[in-house]
Amino acid sequence: MTAYLDWLDSQRRAARLTLENYRRDLAALQRLAGGRPPETLGAHDIRVFVARLHGEGLGGRSIARRLSAWRGLFRWLVRHRGLAANPAEGVRSPRAPRRLPKALSPDQAQMLLDADADDGVLAVRDRAMFELFYSSGLRLAELAGLNLSLAADLEEGLITVTGKRGKTRSVPVGGKAVAALREWLVQRPAMAMAGEQALFVSRRGARLGAGAIRSRLARWAREAGLGVHVHPHMLRHSFASHLLQSSGDLRAVQELLGHASIQSTQVYTHLDFQHLAKVYDAAHPRARRRDQGK
Repeated sequence: MTAYLDWLDSQRRAARLTLENYRRDLAALQRLAGGRPPETLGAHDIRVFVARLHGEGLGGRSIARRLSAWRGLFRWLVRHRGLAANPAEGVRSPRAPRRLPKALSPDQAQMLLDADADDGVLAVRDRAMFELFYSSGLRLAELAGLNLSLAADLEEGLITVTGKRGKTRSVPVGGKAVAALREWLVQRPAMAMAGEQALFVSRRGARLGAGAIRSRLARWAREAGLGVHVHPHMLRHSFASHLLQSSGDLRAVQELLGHASIQSTQVYTHLDFQHLAKVYDAAHPRARRRDQGK
């Protein structure tokens, strides 16, 4: 294993942190193998080792990283030491639990969007941005890339955005977002540089960047007293989960979010179920017996 690490250092120019991670992951392989040379290990041994790591409480992502390091070692042994096959090649780590996106409650979303801001024209701009985030479920890059030309679509309550891989979609815009956008369009000429086509501009008059949008939203959340860090994607999650709770139409939510696959949208069914489960536990007389029996 030392020879392999030396090869990573000298031939692959691996970073110091990468080498430290590999050294730790390969030390775990040595421990699990009980001193047996790696050349003597088979696929069954690797599966047993994965099961042991899982039993020790190691998470799926950490196990996947260790498997990746082991595969690299065995691949090197195949190429440079004549090992017949890579025993870790077909072994998979336990599936890591999917992290559910965090969403605001409807009350929190209302607190955020109804917050009083005293930044003059900046507050008008920010309110238009955040209303549009929540109203239409836009991605950060989609909102930052909007141009002034969308103003013509507001009469129909729709805007067209360009999403991932250059795909465009039309999304509805709610009444409050339309009103906020119209107010911003009145104020925008005072900030925008001549010829600037971006819908949302900075103090300097140029297109507002993604980092600035994140910063302004986090500031609004603090001043609104939400007590949680709010980022643009959280408003997109909130849009999706609140819409699904009200409509139950997963396909419609998929189209509005611009997801290529329904699997990407199905995570919001879990958010919806969590909400329903809390309501059930709080309201159903047979659910409350769990607390009463303690």
